[in-house]
Amino acid sequence: MKELELKYGCNPNQKPSRIFMTEGELPLTVLNGRPGYINFLDALNSWQLVKELKEATGLPAAASFKHVSPAGAAVGLPLSDTLKKIYWVEDAPLPLTPIACAYARARGADRMSSYGDFIALSDECDEATARLINREVSDGVIAPSYSPKALEVLKAKRKGTYNVIQIDPSYRPEPIERKQVFGITFEQGRNEVNLADPALFENIPTKNKKFPEDKKRDLIIALITLKYTQSNSVCYVKDGQAIGIGAGQQSRIHCTRLAGQKADIWWMRQHPKVMNLPFVEGIRRADRDNTIDLYIGPEREDVLKDGAWQQFFTTRPEPLTEEETREWLAKNTGVCLGSDAFFPFGDNVERAHKSGVEYIAQAGGSVRDDHVIMTCDKYNIAMAFTGIRLFHH
Repeated sequence: MKELELKYGCNPNQKPSRIFMTEGELPLTVLNGRPGYINFLDALNSWQLVKELKEATGLPAAASFKHVSPAGAAVGLPLSDTLKKIYWVEDAPLPLTPIACAYARARGADRMSSYGDFIALSDECDEATARLINREVSDGVIAPSYSPKALEVLKAKRKGTYNVIQIDPSYRPEPIERKQVFGITFEQGRNEVNLADPALFENIPTKNKKFPEDKKRDLIIALITLKYTQSNSVCYVKDGQAIGIGAGQQSRIHCTRLAGQKADIWWMRQHPKVMNLPFVEGIRRADRDNTIDLYIGPEREDVLKDGAWQQFFTTRPEPLTEEETREWLAKNTGVCLGSDAFFPFGDNVERAHKSGVEYIAQAGGSVRDDHVIMTCDKYNIAMAFTGIRLFHH
C-alpha cells in the first residue's frame, strides 16, 4: 500500500488528507479502526522514541503521546507496590510483563495529560499490556506486533473502533526528511545523533563528576524523550521513567517549572494521605485522577468544601499541610534532568533542585555557563555538557 486516505487533516475543515510514500510501500498496517492525521503524527513520533529507547537501554519501552509530544515515556523495569497502586494497576487481571510495566509507567507518570493518548510499544503487545490499555481512555496504539489474544482485546475496545497500527520494525527512512509550510518545502538531514554515546558524559564542568550507571541510563532516557518532544523542552526522569515533561514553551525556565510541577505531582501521589484517600465506590478513573491533582494542589478546596467532597469521598479527608508537602517533596532525591538546549541562567538549576534533581545533562554553550555551573556546585549537582542540541519542531 503506497498511500492511505484520511478522513481529514488536523481539523475537520482540512480536506483532502492522506499519508503516502513517494517510493515503496507504507511500512505500517492499520489492523483496526481508522486513525486520523494527528493519530499518525503521534504514532510515528512515539514509535521512533520507543524504538530508540529500546536500542539504547536494551529494555522494552513505551510512550504515551498527546499532540505530538510525550506525556510519558519509560522502560520496562518492575513496579513497586506503591507504583502499582498510584498507576491503578495493583488489580491487573494478569501478571505484569516487562512491556506491560513499561506501559504502566509511561501512562502513569502524568495521567491527566495521558487521557486520550496514543500509545507506542517497542515490543510485541501481549495480552497483559492489552488488558491494561483496555481500561484507559486512549485513541490508539502502535507496535511491531500483537499476540492473537492482545489483538482480540484491542479490537473490541471502544465498540470496535479503537485504532491499532502495526509498524515494520525493520523500516528505515531516507536520510533526508522534508515538510511543507505555507507551500514552501523544508529539507534537512534526519536527526540521527547517538544519545547512548558514552562521550556525552565526558565533559563534566561541575565539582561533582560522579554519574552512576543507572543515572546515565536515566539521563539517556531524558535526552531520547526530548528528541521527540516539541521544543523548548525539559524532562525529569527517575528509575527508568519520565516523571515530568515540559514541552513547547517559549522560555527555558517555564519548561523547567512545568516539568518540575509534574514531577512534584508524581511524587506527591505517593504520599500516604493521597494513597489512602477514601474515594466513593465506582468513581471513574479520570475523575479520580482529576480529584487527586486538585487535592494535591492550591485548588484543593474545589474538592474539599462542603457540597463537593461528598461527590468524591466517603468522608472528608484532611488536607495536606504546607509542612507535610514540603517534608514529602524533600524526600524525592536522585532525580535526573535533561534539557534540549543550554540553560541560559542558573535559575533553571534552582528550580530543578526543588524537585530532587541531582544529575543534569544539557548542551552547554551559554554565555552564563559559569553561573549555571556555580549553581550546580552550590547543591553538589553533577552536570554534563553534551554539546548536543535536540530541538524538535
